[in-house]
Amino acid sequence: MSPEIINLIVQLVSGAIGGNAAGKINKGFDLGALLNSVAGAAGGVGGGYLLSTLLPNLITTAEGAGFDVGAILGQAVGGGVGGLVLTAIIGFIKNRAAA
Repeated sequence: MSPEIINLIVQLVSGAIGGNAAGKINKGFDLGALLNSVAGAAGGVGGGYLLSTLLPNLITTAEGAGFDVGAILGQAVGGGVGGLVLTAIIGFIKNRAAA
């Protein structure tokens, strides 16, 4: 599997987890499980891309036949934080519009 696909999968999954964490941490940001996951996944890809741009050594997760665990963890952290932040922003805007 190509490194770009591995990066994308890690970012999507960790972003969805981060999005759901945002909804659990603050009920004001909760969009429901499905929308938390979707917003989180989108934020995860954005956060992972931003982190990869700032730290170029995280771009390649596969080295030869093995995986670079540090790079995968970096993608997971970037994706999780990105997912949490985007979900929180969307939840905040949604709640402000409803008020």
